[in-house]
Amino acid sequence: MNSCIRRLVLDVMKPHEPDIITYANHLATIEQENGEVTAVNIAVIEVDRIVENIKITIQGNKLNYELIYNKIKELGGAIHSIDLVIAGKHIIEETPTPQDP
Repeated sequence: MNSCIRRLVLDVMKPHEPDIITYANHLATIEQENGEVTAVNIAVIEVDRIVENIKITIQGNKLNYELIYNKIKELGGAIHSIDLVIAGKHIIEETPTPQDP
């Protein structure tokens, strides 16, 4: 199946090492067939004695979730949840609705 994923937001738990700079560099250079990672944004959400919870946003063309998952696992991380997926020809930015708090 051909992927049309353009953006992923992942909640990830990782050990303190490697740091988020290393994570971003590794994720930004994932080799994919017919697609590419064009941007990686990582924010530290919470730090405790052993692990860090981070939010990873990855944007690109035809993102391969399996390759991203495997790279995070290789770096010692675990994906807690997939918090956002954008797929298709264009990226739709979220807009507030009356139901939003």
